[in-house]
Amino acid sequence: MDDTIQTSAEAEENAALPRRHEVHTDASRACAPDLPEGVTRKPVARKSPAEWAYERLILYIKNFEEQLDSEHEVAMGFAGGEIGVLRIEGMGYFDPDIVTFYGTDASGARTQLVQHVSQLNVMLRALAKPETVAQPRRIGFRLAQDLENV
Repeated sequence: MDDTIQTSAEAEENAALPRRHEVHTDASRACAPDLPEGVTRKPVARKSPAEWAYERLILYIKNFEEQLDSEHEVAMGFAGGEIGVLRIEGMGYFDPDIVTFYGTDASGARTQLVQHVSQLNVMLRALAKPETVAQPRRIGFRLAQDLENV
């Protein structure tokens, strides 16, 4: 327990900052890298549910991609239905409560999923990159870079 005395301004600021805690069986794996300034610049209380979900998903996707080899790309599976797997090629949000994912499905068909944040349930998966692509496409890096420009 932290017995540090805080001013009311410090307490208010700390309450507005995002918190995250993760543990993994392999202590050498970084599960929770530092939050980029783009995520902490605006207090959580001033973010819509869609914006906050979007930012956190970006961090998870980027961290997942950093653990992939050069033969795999990130994809996501969705619970609750026969939606299947979507190779992530883009992501966005529409305030106050919609998150959208752009990509292709297993057959290569162009796909977009629009989901309410209250229904958000995503599983990140590693899929072999298409043979026609020389290098795997890393969407997490581009999304995280965009957070810094907001």
